[in-house]
Amino acid sequence: MCAAALEEYCGSIFWNASYLERPDPDIPVCVEQTVLVWIPLGFLWLFAPWHLVPLFRRPKVNTKHLSKLYICKQLVASLLFLTAIAHLGVTLGEDFGPNSDQSSENAAAYYANPVLFAVTWILVLLCHEGLRREGAIDSASIFLFWLLLVLCDIFPFQTLLREALRLGEVRDVPRFSLFYISFGLELISLVLSTVADIPPEAKDFIKKNPEAGAAFLSRITFNWLNSMVLKGYKQPLVQEDMWDLNESDSTAFINERFQHFMKPELDAARVRFQNKMKNKSAKTRDSAQEDPQQNGLSSGLGKGVSQDVLMMEERGKKEDEKKKKKKDKNKEEENYPNSWLIATLYKTFKWILIESAFFKLVQDVLTFVSPQLLKLMISFTQDKSRYAWEGYLYAVLLMVVALLQSLTLQQYFQRCFVLGMRVRTALMAAVYKKALVVSNDTRKESTVGETVNLMSADAQRFNDVTNFIHLLWSCPLQIIISIVFLWLELGPSVLAGLGVMVLMVPINGFLATKARKLQVENMKFKDERMKIMNELLNGVKILKLYAWEPSFQKQVEDIRGEELKVMKKFAYLTAVSTFIFTSAPALVSLATFAVFVSVSKDNVLTAEKAFTSISLFNILRFPLAMLPMLIASIVQTAVSKKRLEKFLAGEDIDSDIVRQDPSFNTAVSVCDGSFAWEKDAKPLLKDVNLDIEPGRLVAVVGAVGSGKSSLMSALLGEMHSTKGFINIMGSLAFVPQQAWIQNATLKDNILFGSPHEEERFKKVIQACALAPDLELLPGGDLTEIGEKGINLSGGQKQRVSLARATYSQADIYLLDDPLSAVDSHVGKHLFEKVIGPNGILKNKTRILVTHGISFLPYVDEIVVLENGVISEVGSYENLRASGGAFSKFLDTYATEQNNQRNSETSEGQDAEDFELIPGGDDAQPDGALEDTVSLTLKRENSIRRSQRNGSVRLRRNTSIKKSANADEPKKGQKLIEKETMETGQVKLAVFLQYLRAMGWGYSAMVFVIYFIQNAAFIGQNLWLSDWTSDSVEYYNMTYPSWKRDTRVGVFGALGVAQGLLVFVGTLLLANASVDASRILHSKLLNNILRVPMVFFDTTPIGRVVNRFAKDIFTIDEAIPNSVRSWLLCFLGVLGTLFVICLATPFFAIVIIPLAVIYFFVQRIYVATSRQLRRLDSVSRSPIYSHFGETVSGLSVIRAYRHQERFLKHNEVTIDENLKSVYPWIVSNRWLAIRLEFVGNLVVFFSALFAVISRDSIDSGLVGLSISYALNVTQTLNWLVRMTSELETNIVAVERVSEYTELENEADWVTDTRPPQQWPEAGRVKFENYKVRYRPELDLVLHGITCDIDSTEKIGIVGRTGAGKSSLTNCLFRIIEAAEGYIRIDDVDISKIGLHDLRNRLTIIPQDPVLFSGSLRMNLDPFDKFSDEEIWRALELSHLKSYVSGLQEGLQHEVAEGGENLSVGQRQLLCLARALLRKSRILILDEATAAVDLETDNLIQNTIRKEFSDCTVLTIAHRLHSIMDSSRVMVLDAGKVVEFDSPSNLLEKEGHFYAMAKDAGITLESNTNL
Repeated sequence: MCAAALEEYCGSIFWNASYLERPDPDIPVCVEQTVLVWIPLGFLWLFAPWHLVPLFRRPKVNTKHLSKLYICKQLVASLLFLTAIAHLGVTLGEDFGPNSDQSSENAAAYYANPVLFAVTWILVLLCHEGLRREGAIDSASIFLFWLLLVLCDIFPFQTLLREALRLGEVRDVPRFSLFYISFGLELISLVLSTVADIPPEAKDFIKKNPEAGAAFLSRITFNWLNSMVLKGYKQPLVQEDMWDLNESDSTAFINERFQHFMKPELDAARVRFQNKMKNKSAKTRDSAQEDPQQNGLSSGLGKGVSQDVLMMEERGKKEDEKKKKKKDKNKEEENYPNSWLIATLYKTFKWILIESAFFKLVQDVLTFVSPQLLKLMISFTQDKSRYAWEGYLYAVLLMVVALLQSLTLQQYFQRCFVLGMRVRTALMAAVYKKALVVSNDTRKESTVGETVNLMSADAQRFNDVTNFIHLLWSCPLQIIISIVFLWLELGPSVLAGLGVMVLMVPINGFLATKARKLQVENMKFKDERMKIMNELLNGVKILKLYAWEPSFQKQVEDIRGEELKVMKKFAYLTAVSTFIFTSAPALVSLATFAVFVSVSKDNVLTAEKAFTSISLFNILRFPLAMLPMLIASIVQTAVSKKRLEKFLAGEDIDSDIVRQDPSFNTAVSVCDGSFAWEKDAKPLLKDVNLDIEPGRLVAVVGAVGSGKSSLMSALLGEMHSTKGFINIMGSLAFVPQQAWIQNATLKDNILFGSPHEEERFKKVIQACALAPDLELLPGGDLTEIGEKGINLSGGQKQRVSLARATYSQADIYLLDDPLSAVDSHVGKHLFEKVIGPNGILKNKTRILVTHGISFLPYVDEIVVLENGVISEVGSYENLRASGGAFSKFLDTYATEQNNQRNSETSEGQDAEDFELIPGGDDAQPDGALEDTVSLTLKRENSIRRSQRNGSVRLRRNTSIKKSANADEPKKGQKLIEKETMETGQVKLAVFLQYLRAMGWGYSAMVFVIYFIQNAAFIGQNLWLSDWTSDSVEYYNMTYPSWKRDTRVGVFGALGVAQGLLVFVGTLLLANASVDASRILHSKLLNNILRVPMVFFDTTPIGRVVNRFAKDIFTIDEAIPNSVRSWLLCFLGVLGTLFVICLATPFFAIVIIPLAVIYFFVQRIYVATSRQLRRLDSVSRSPIYSHFGETVSGLSVIRAYRHQERFLKHNEVTIDENLKSVYPWIVSNRWLAIRLEFVGNLVVFFSALFAVISRDSIDSGLVGLSISYALNVTQTLNWLVRMTSELETNIVAVERVSEYTELENEADWVTDTRPPQQWPEAGRVKFENYKVRYRPELDLVLHGITCDIDSTEKIGIVGRTGAGKSSLTNCLFRIIEAAEGYIRIDDVDISKIGLHDLRNRLTIIPQDPVLFSGSLRMNLDPFDKFSDEEIWRALELSHLKSYVSGLQEGLQHEVAEGGENLSVGQRQLLCLARALLRKSRILILDEATAAVDLETDNLIQNTIRKEFSDCTVLTIAHRLHSIMDSSRVMVLDAGKVVEFDSPSNLLEKEGHFYAMAKDAGITLESNTNL
């Protein structure tokens, strides 16, 4: 019916089979005039509306500009319009013209088609204009329209030509010429539509981001990446070569969208959660009849409930406890709003998900077309009577299908990987944003490390899962389709093969769960090992000073041993699952074919059936292998989801605690406040009432642990208020007790985001006594400061922190004991110039926590804290008179107070007068007094005692100027060198190094076994192809059963053999790789513990930790897998090529050009990809270190309200990383497209040669070679992937070996060992001793010569940076002499082993470093001492009462870095260490810095008593502590300037006298001591 109507429409026959049944087939004219015209036009009409919309909107871009390309396109379209009109004209002329023949009218088609075309060309003109207004570069739909049109026009093209050639003349000249003209124009249009039309205003943007200017063809083949790939091949890429991100990939954009969707989702989840909690708590209340006060539900959030359960537990009997604990665990599990994260992610990234799903669907459908084509191809080769064109058609179709499949697959992957990247970005940004506002409860639940993990590990997990999320529906779909097709081929016997496959799933599942358990165990050991490594590296200086390395090395090695045991188990499991995976296809096909042949006599295995089924089974393998893996990774991600939800849904810090109500007339007022660190904990500060007037200086004093720092935190709003409130007027600046320094330049640390004003900056530097330090620092204020302020001394850090506050010009200053870490005279200077009544901040409100009594007389008000309660408030005089807690506090230190006041009454008076002179600095020279003050402050000038004040001032200014101009960095200035990034190809040596670590024997055996396995695989398939030829041989005969049994038997045996060989190979490889791991790690550890201290000062710890974490992890897990996969892939590709050449020897000719293309693409790609990977990992670490820094400095950032700035910085850092991640994703697609093209050519040629030589070749071999070729694309892809992955991973070996070859310090033990009792007397002698930290730096000590006698007590003083600490470093040989030597009891210390030296000296270091582990381990890691000795040491260090009060006593667990002990207690523990060692020489390094006066006194007294018979060297901050020493050494700029007894030095009125005067010590006061 339909055909008849069409025949009437075009006036000729529509379809006749005879057209095709001849050697030169053709298509009827009617089809060409109808179907082939309607397809392209219909396509365009479908998509045109999208392009026409912009015509009715305001244009987005400047529309005046008409590009040449646009004009050409419109011109060609207009010409086409004219040809259509001409066509119509010809038809009208024939029908209605003067010489028209009335009898034969033209058919309707001759009218309809030109009209259709004319309308279409007008539409095209409009579409072009629409695109131009939209500012689009080109259009996919229009390109596809031209492509379809040209393809469909090829048929009439050849029909007309053949007709003309057959007749020898052209029958219808006008239509003939019009058709060819329009065909030419269409071709031109097609070419034009592939070019991108870039508007001039976008040119610059496109230079920075070529993707934005890529045309459709370039987009689907990723050609726009070419420039980067080639650049990367010529020279290693660097971060500057990276292109800008698309707006939709930038962190700011993604984060904004994510937050937009997260808010409503999270709110809904919170509501759900609260309702659930209410129901639960009602139940709990009914069951336990609790009094409601304890429920804590008034807060609305269900934190209280778990608390409630805990309360019940304490009451419950002991035997109940276990049960309850379990219950409590379950409750804790869901104790946060959950199941909102996935919904948020879905809503944020909905469109990209839908797009990628579409591509995946198309690709899945195309996958199944190839086996059907293969079937047709085989039947074609069997039937020799078929026309040759059919074969060529199938060959071309195979190629086209494969090409389409490649293109859609790559688009799908591109979308998915970008989605993964965006999800990771969204989560990282969200975690960072949350971290800035998170409350202290939530913060307490996880350490900094765990929070950084959320950002690195958990976000990465989401990234990995989203890459393959569509497989959830695609795998089942593929499985179903495969089974349907297989059923059609082989009938019910498919079920046998399927049965085998289904059986594999639970086995795989079992292995996977087992593997998961091992993995968890492994992670546990890894974490433990990393924790120890982390501490070891953080406290490496202490380890060296105490010579404790062996103890820690043993700890790490033990854990590593356990870890390797687990790894070995894991590797064996992997071997089993590999065995199953390899033998699976063989077993499946064996089961299916065996059943098929034995079910009935009629079932004969033909080539079509066998090879179609095999290619279908190959398709089936992928989804069956992927599904369990995907499910496993989803389970892992579920854990990450929980962690992220818990963190992101945690409470924010309560912004209402601190109000900003302007109606108060006080600067700070606390009304009846009680504050606790956690929501339900007991308040630490109770009933605090405090009013502070604007512009006053208030001191907060109290014993250790009385809540001074907590009061500061409460004012910052960091604590929970259980009642009352705080009101603060104006902005805050905060100086924490432990200075927080960023890894940036010194200047950035002080500016802290404020604009730079030279004058103000200078003033602050001057006031904070940083000017002299700037001169000492190599780059002045542009010196880069390492992580955690590593290259500044404690005092410098504290001064930088103070300078930051001073520069910020806030209204209220909270100063948490900033003066404790600096020397007394510097402290005095800071008080005078900054904090005190005449300092820079004199008009601001200042709250100062302090231990220094000397400052108290100058403050306006003193607040005394006792056990969290304010016991008194008042001025110094009133409180002294009242005789309360404060006067007790003072009386404790009466002696010191006494002498200090003696000097202070005299000096204080003058100081006051001096400060009152207007303008201070510009005053006339005012006699000696002002001179001494200003000069002692400018310590480096104090050598020239000049009376002329003016010259001093001038010098002062020039010194600052000088450092400001010192922009040119000098060598050695950048403390932290950029991480060395290996570039270029990984050297063969590295591979050999790894093989050597594995053992040569193992390596060779593995290769041979895998090779034999591959041979067995090929053998099996050749046997199968031979088997199928039986169907021809025994055609119409009964198939003998013996033959059938041999066929099945051999086939099966070869299959099992493969499996066994792989099993053995994998086992050997596993053993070898565990050995390699062991060797490489122990080498690395051994070496890192032996490198000199300088290395740790110049290398960020993260970098070393990375070697132990990431790189060792890679060596443990990634490399063995890469090696195995690479071997299998490589042999697979060789096997495939071998089989194809066997079937069609012609193919060997094609291999060579293909191999060349392949090799070049692969080389170019690997160079670029490797470098992009390296850039990725190098640019990733700043994200985490910035995050870690933020978390540790949270209170400071919040106090200054700089959250926004840090958010921005985080976005920039993540973007920098994405700039190398994105090209890496695209580069994989770029490669895949090109390689798959090579693979598709392999398919095409193997099919083509099969058609050409079909007379000489049997159908079994054709099937074999083509089904192999269909597989080759994937294998080729994998081979390059594996090569580059192996190269990427082997870099880990390179990085680890880089650290195993670092230069070591001297031997721990040498042949010249000192006598057993050395040092008996404890005499120390320096001879012209010079030293520098690193070869390229200046000397730190310039030739020190001095003798120290047995049992002398020496005090060492000097300004910061004078070389006091360097002196101790030299005694321990932390730094080696440049020349000169040190002798202890006449033994030259440079001749003996380091451990011999360090074990015989004792030091109490500046920062008390503790390691996590028991208290006992911290005191005595080698178990040398008995418990009694340890208790005695604790008693002497005043810790006995504390330790015996602990539940576990000596086994009490110390937290990481000793967090759970106060600073004072840590210091006392270090004292206990020294008491245990009891060597003849004791060095005290500024041990009193962070301690209040009480602890200080305890330490001093113990040392005087216990070490009376030892030589003691004390590096002092507070001169009081060394006034009773036998001699004092004064250092200045690395030289000894004075060395004599304190009283003599005071009389001499030199350096020491000036310092003493600062500290309020004079000759008289010294004698009354």
